[in-house]
Amino acid sequence: MVETSTQEAADDGIRTFPFPVELSVGGVGMQIGPMGAGRTWHADAPLDRVHRIDFHVVLLFTDGPVRHMVDFDEYEATAGDVLWIRPGQVHRFTRAGEYRGTALTMQPGFLPRDTVEATGLYRYDLPPLLRPDAPQAAALRAALAHLRREYEDSATLPPNLHTSVLRHCLTAFLLRLAHLATSSAEAARRQADTTFTLFREAVERDFATVHSVSAYADALGYSRRTLVRAVRAATGETPKGFIDKRVVLEAKRLLAHTDLPIGRVGVAVGFPDPANFSKFFHQHTDTTPAAFRAEMR
Repeated sequence: MVETSTQEAADDGIRTFPFPVELSVGGVGMQIGPMGAGRTWHADAPLDRVHRIDFHVVLLFTDGPVRHMVDFDEYEATAGDVLWIRPGQVHRFTRAGEYRGTALTMQPGFLPRDTVEATGLYRYDLPPLLRPDAPQAAALRAALAHLRREYEDSATLPPNLHTSVLRHCLTAFLLRLAHLATSSAEAARRQADTTFTLFREAVERDFATVHSVSAYADALGYSRRTLVRAVRAATGETPKGFIDKRVVLEAKRLLAHTDLPIGRVGVAVGFPDPANFSKFFHQHTDTTPAAFRAEMR
């Protein structure tokens, strides 16, 4: 990846950094190695600034505490914790050279679809920070160490078999990680609630143009009351609050990442009138779009 490509991307939308497959062992769609100042998997990405990537990052910490921002929420990780950042999420390192542990990155498409579904690779409703207990942490470390040994051994197998072995080892690790991520009562309740799941997916698809709770209820075939009950049970908030939160998040991403005029940011999240967008943003953040952008820069 070269700097000119990232600058061109910034003109049209959020600056996104692709997976640098050329830096991985054997050119496979994953990398694994130690965290620290010498990391290269972000290529030109500004680690100390808000940015977005189009691949998965799993960080298993052996030291801490370290604070890491994911989608504008701060998470404090310490030894034994795991941080899972998914494609499209914005994040920022603090003191990147002081991170200690193992970093795993993987390119979308490296694993087959059934594995993607079984491991919940795109469960954006799950929290990024995971805190395994001692037995779970030991099992994760063992699985990750085995994966790393296979990744670094590119000489004893032909490339096609080496890639197959890596996929199997990566799947084993991710299944453990997925079980940890979905074991909490809240995550299990959200997964089981079909009404909320359908609503969440609809909001993710249409939030830039549809802000009405009634419109979502009609499209999904539920009464407004049923939707309110399901969303409140799963999240503790109203459907309108859930929609507005997603709109605000996208607005923050665009304000932090791009040089789009504030009026165009408003249009991108469903507010043709700049004044209405500024009023909405201030109502939900206690700051103006311009002030938020200045703070992020």
